[in-house]
Amino acid sequence: MSDQREAGRASAPPFVVMEHITKRFPGVVANDDVSLEVRAGEVHALIGENGAGKSTLMRVLYGMYPADEGRIMVNGEDVKISSPRVAIQHGIGMVHQHFVLVDPFTVTENVILGDEGGSVLDMDAAHEKVAALAKTYGFHVLPSAIVEDLSVGEEQRVEILKALYRGVDLLILDEPTAVLTPLEARDLFENLRRLRDDGKAIVFISHKLDEVLEIADRITVLRRGQIVGETRPAETSKAKLAEMMVGRPVLFRLDKPEVEIGERVLEVDGLLGEGKLNGISLQVRAREILGIAGVEGNGQRELAEALIGLRQPAAGTIRLAGHDIAGWSVAEIRNAGVAYIPEDRQEQGLVLNMTLWENSLLGRADDRPFSGRTGFLFIQKIKDMARKLVKAFDVRARSINVNASTLSGGNQQKLVLARELDTSPKLLIASQPTRGLDVGAIEFVWRQILHQKEEGRGVLLISAELDEIYALSDRILTIYEGRITGEYPPDALPEELGIGMLGATETAEAS
Repeated sequence: MSDQREAGRASAPPFVVMEHITKRFPGVVANDDVSLEVRAGEVHALIGENGAGKSTLMRVLYGMYPADEGRIMVNGEDVKISSPRVAIQHGIGMVHQHFVLVDPFTVTENVILGDEGGSVLDMDAAHEKVAALAKTYGFHVLPSAIVEDLSVGEEQRVEILKALYRGVDLLILDEPTAVLTPLEARDLFENLRRLRDDGKAIVFISHKLDEVLEIADRITVLRRGQIVGETRPAETSKAKLAEMMVGRPVLFRLDKPEVEIGERVLEVDGLLGEGKLNGISLQVRAREILGIAGVEGNGQRELAEALIGLRQPAAGTIRLAGHDIAGWSVAEIRNAGVAYIPEDRQEQGLVLNMTLWENSLLGRADDRPFSGRTGFLFIQKIKDMARKLVKAFDVRARSINVNASTLSGGNQQKLVLARELDTSPKLLIASQPTRGLDVGAIEFVWRQILHQKEEGRGVLLISAELDEIYALSDRILTIYEGRITGEYPPDALPEELGIGMLGATETAEAS
């Protein structure tokens, strides 16, 4: 952005002012006397730890939660935003991390849904308007395309188009790159720059500090419900932002424990199955972390689910410590010594309408410390275990008796990690283990995974984050369309991994 444009934006009156916003939930103050200004023509990043109050603050602005105290002004006038519909009327739109689209509908049908414009629906006019918006802002998506045929990045563009179609001037993006490939993230940033240059205000909520430094004009940091500072990319660094978020210095690289690689824990040979399992073979040894790198949607989820017993392979063998476990149930595989961190904590890792202590028991109800011979559960012992896990993993909740649905996404993930790592497994399958976590929590999770290696366990790490793959892996495999396309040492160049991630088969000597 030019100095002239930046000076013009800084002198312009703010589009939205939030003054002294306080939002309480039972036992928790999510936002504590927070004041924030967002100006037209800027990308304003909102960062903080899990549970810092970022999403809550924006949900207050979007009318999803009523503020307990404080006021909101739009274009200098006091407003009462009682619902998302009212927020949109005031020019405020929000794109959530989990998209709300109707898969069998076209892009145009999804964009106009709920805003059809009267008793007579002119689909041709709507189609032309959507096409014009897509062209103006460089959104490469066909209005006539069916949503279920789109990539995740294209679906996100549809969600943004929905807001733009309704004429919003401020766009709130909650973790917008969490499920995007690096290429899709770059495309999104180009779109956001066009929107900014057209005078739109954008609130960008993210844990990815490199991206924040790249895209933001201003950065506001929250910690435990309060604003602790505001800065600009030119005035700060990744390390400084992390320290503001967490309240202490954060390490972005950890020393791997010096241990001798052991015997084979997991052997997979010729795994075939529905979806994208096209003959996968791999081995994981004790005291080794094997990283699987690839663009999402290339068989990673199918591989993890086949290994834990959630899907049955059509062919191939899976051996755990020498025993063929292909065809075993999930319970049998877990009892044999496999722990699993699924990529979707809400769908597979937790039961959201159950309490934290009930979730801490999932998969362990038959363990002797927690149940007797007659099948009765020892509730006090289970709750004691849950309290220990919540404390050890800094799961921020007012009580172990609240439902998992009340936790932030990052705290939900930490609860899953706590439960799975407490079982002392032979093999840990960790699929996207730090998705949605802040830098402090990522550092903590990385330490836990490295500790599993040090304790003699084998770890299969599946991650879309190359930084994570590099930080933890002893060997790296690339995957494309359900095939292993390359093996690399942990110091391989990103360009080398990119060859395998794009489908070319290349094997480098892994040490």
